Amino acid sequence: MRFYLEITLLPDPEVGLNFLWSKVFQQLHLGFVEMLDADKRGAIGVGFPKYRADGKRLGLGDKCRLFAEDEATLERFSAQQRLARLSDYVHCTGIRAVPDKLLGYAVYRRVQPKTNPERLARRYAKRHGLDLATALNMTVELREAGENPAYPLSFRYCDMLKPSVPWPFIRLQSLSGGQTFCLWIAKTEVVAPVAGGFSAYGLSSVATVPEF
Repeated sequence: MRFYLEITLLPDPEVGLNFLWSKVFQQLHLGFVEMLDADKRGAIGVGFPKYRADGKRLGLGDKCRLFAEDEATLERFSAQQRLARLSDYVHCTGIRAVPDKLLGYAVYRRVQPKTNPERLARRYAKRHGLDLATALNMTVELREAGENPAYPLSFRYCDMLKPSVPWPFIRLQSLSGGQTFCLWIAKTEVVAPVAGGFSAYGLSSVATVPEF
């Protein structure tokens, strides 16, 4: 990864940072999808220089960087053009060379908590031909209550306790079904770079991006 550009979000009292992340990353996601190759792998990786996930302090900060091996890939992505309608809230630099002096490398990967109520409700909705809102709020009757009288006979997904998830996220809308979901992002710091492709979210479970 030899080239990058940096995107800084500029929230104000009326437009919060989380809302901006949703709008900005939705546009970036559209671009990543367009540039996937035949094997569904992308050439642009995303890094978050202000990422924090220590204890209760979770967040992506207000910046992300798009990395590519060559300048032409980032030019073709046209980040400034893709984010033009958000120009009052976003600053996008030109394409720059990655500096020689680095702090190290990092893997930014997507994680999907298995016990997330929305995720479970989405599966239930798909199985039963429902929309997500209905599945979240309806009462689900259990077929077998068991012998324990304390065992519930019914429940609602919206009443389930959300797990304590130790990663920051961006709320996005599915391009295929239109549902909203949380894109949870985990970071792992590594010493040496690893080459590889990136997903339609600019993430990878293997490939690294430089940190500086």
